[in-house]
Amino acid sequence: MTVPTNLQVPGFRGDLITPDHRGYDDARAVWNGTVNRRPRLIARCSGTADVAAAVRLARTRDLEIAVRGGGHNVAGTAVCDGGIVIDLSAMRAVSVDPADRTALVQGGALWGDVDHDTQAHGLATTGGIVSHTGVGGVSLGGGIGWLMRKHGLTVDNLVEAEVVTAEGEIVRASAHDHPDLFWALRGGGGNFGVVSSFRFALHPVGPTVMAGPVFWAAEDTTEVLRFYRDFVADAPDELGTVIRLGTIPPLPVVDEDLHFRPAIAVASCYAGPVEAGERAVRALRQFGTPLVDLVGPTLYVDHQRGLDDTVPHGWHYYWKATNLTVLSDAVIDIVAEQAYGATSPRSYAAIFHMGGAVARAPRGATAYQQRDVGHVMSIDGVWLPGQDDTVGVAETAWARAFLDALQRHRAGVYVNFLDADDDTSRVREAYGDAGYRRLVEVKAKYDPENVFRNNKNIQPAAVDRGVTTAGPAVRGEPDQLRW
Repeated sequence: MTVPTNLQVPGFRGDLITPDHRGYDDARAVWNGTVNRRPRLIARCSGTADVAAAVRLARTRDLEIAVRGGGHNVAGTAVCDGGIVIDLSAMRAVSVDPADRTALVQGGALWGDVDHDTQAHGLATTGGIVSHTGVGGVSLGGGIGWLMRKHGLTVDNLVEAEVVTAEGEIVRASAHDHPDLFWALRGGGGNFGVVSSFRFALHPVGPTVMAGPVFWAAEDTTEVLRFYRDFVADAPDELGTVIRLGTIPPLPVVDEDLHFRPAIAVASCYAGPVEAGERAVRALRQFGTPLVDLVGPTLYVDHQRGLDDTVPHGWHYYWKATNLTVLSDAVIDIVAEQAYGATSPRSYAAIFHMGGAVARAPRGATAYQQRDVGHVMSIDGVWLPGQDDTVGVAETAWARAFLDALQRHRAGVYVNFLDADDDTSRVREAYGDAGYRRLVEVKAKYDPENVFRNNKNIQPAAVDRGVTTAGPAVRGEPDQLRW
């Protein structure tokens, strides 16, 4: 790709993509097709030095910064209008140390990249349940997934991070180096710098696990949820489960006459021996009259990517989310009443069972604070590009009404599930008062001018007092940069 002759960035060796490039529209596209932003420059980095050079350029030119890893955030924070996108998508290397049971993962990697390399050694760590989700976004927000009840959240498995700060400096954060920054990175989102690489602890998993979904008819929702509540109350830590309420996706393994039929599903993954997993899910599979039972021995990597085709890049998405302490009868009644009211057959709600190792971690050990909730819920409006605008309006209204109906039962929120119209009050809701105050202090130390603000923002104390965030703090020599 040709770099314009009038654009030179000292220390940058990757691709510089401007609006006149043929690949610009592809480079600015993100997972959520409703996002349509036009940055002035996309700096596709080849390594950490490029990231630092891009940050320094942005500061020198007073450009708004967006950071792109997998580009999967529903709010579209990976791209901005008129600023610079620091694009890590070319940085996807994964290096596994099987003896030490760790993996060094570049900041642009996807979870499919991590699973591919770690499973070659029979190892894994908790990651996103869609394989084309970016490692960076999942990890920095907390990281919920199939393995969390056994092995903790993604942030609980983060050992070290390489970070480019707002000053363009490269630092390492761990329990021993910059421990305050390390604490904040584990749940505080992209507020504190650009993470160019992560080191994760790994655990023996698979390669074959007992996993898959069971579907029941929508009219059985109340009975299924009440059974499920009792079923997971005594579930072993190895058993991860997710409820999905919507329609049966048109998967090749499902009979065509069941495609898009309203249904409730409970998907599971047992992070242990297949034989033990079969026993753990037996009662679930035998409950009621399932429409489809797809549970069985499967490769962990196949299970991890089993939902990929149901949420592809470019479709239109709108999310609302909340945490739930318990699945009370009142909550179950609301869910059963609201879940199937969407216009689009692709919309759904998902409920993730927490507890286990997640709950046993000390509440203040990481910036992720929601250790005591029973479930995390996401209400996802989904519609196709090119559909009439009224469809998007209807899906948005459905998701909002669903969340409003749960108002009395809400118990915080998972920051990674917040959409573009979720304001600062919801960000505070994700961390609680004490957690948010501590994050503000760390932000004020590492990014006092709020350079990294294209995210679910933690404002530094100075900004809270009304001090402007504008203006570069790093200056290059004028003749070094021509644009």
